[in-house]
Amino acid sequence: MLEKRVIVCLDVRDGRTTKGIRFKDNIDVGDPVEMARFYYEEGADELVFYDITASAEKRKIMIDVVRKVAEVIFIPFSVGGGIGSVSDMRNVLLAGAEKVSVNSQAVRNPEIIEEGASLFGSQCIVLGLDAAYDETMPSGYRVYIDGGRTPTELDALEWSKRAESLGAGEIVLNSIDADGTKNGYELNLTRLISTSVHIPVVASGGAGKPEHLYEVFTEGRADAALIASMVHFNMYSISEIKDFLNKRGIHVRMNG
Repeated sequence: MLEKRVIVCLDVRDGRTTKGIRFKDNIDVGDPVEMARFYYEEGADELVFYDITASAEKRKIMIDVVRKVAEVIFIPFSVGGGIGSVSDMRNVLLAGAEKVSVNSQAVRNPEIIEEGASLFGSQCIVLGLDAAYDETMPSGYRVYIDGGRTPTELDALEWSKRAESLGAGEIVLNSIDADGTKNGYELNLTRLISTSVHIPVVASGGAGKPEHLYEVFTEGRADAALIASMVHFNMYSISEIKDFLNKRGIHVRMNG
């Protein structure tokens, strides 16, 4: 059985880590460089860094913060927000990231996935997919962009399959409905995408306790789980989460 990954998400705005509920009412939770170092030392398998307002504000990602984070961690590091060209991708990778995440810009220009995969390899290209329940869509889920602010005409399942065919090597699937609620991942959405594509799916949105990760790995069939609130607010340590999973038969990398 492949190891499941526990990934910490740092949403960054104006150079500070922030956390909201359903993409709203964000509060400041700390310095992203200090937090990245702390989570690396705590045993996170990977880190994800999102410059959450870059696309909406039509600006480039804060590359200096990316560089500073890369200097203090030695685990895979994915970066997203405002990446609209292969030149942006190259800059982020040169700054120390292992992966680049495209979301809004990929919806507007799907070829960026293909171009990035061709130049840097599929393993570097992550599709960030923000979805919310919508019974009018074929799969029941609609894709949103601009940090959850703008609905699109894309169906979540159809878009995930297309992104895979274009060369995306991984999908970070975020449920807008569950985001920040700490009530658990959106298992139906996660299972739908995880069982329909052949690339790893990272579940995001809703983790509040270790049981939620167990559920999304077993029922949701996710390959990895993104966490934020439950560690940002000192509800659980990464070692506590991994120990819980390990004792229940979920194969995760333990420290030491």
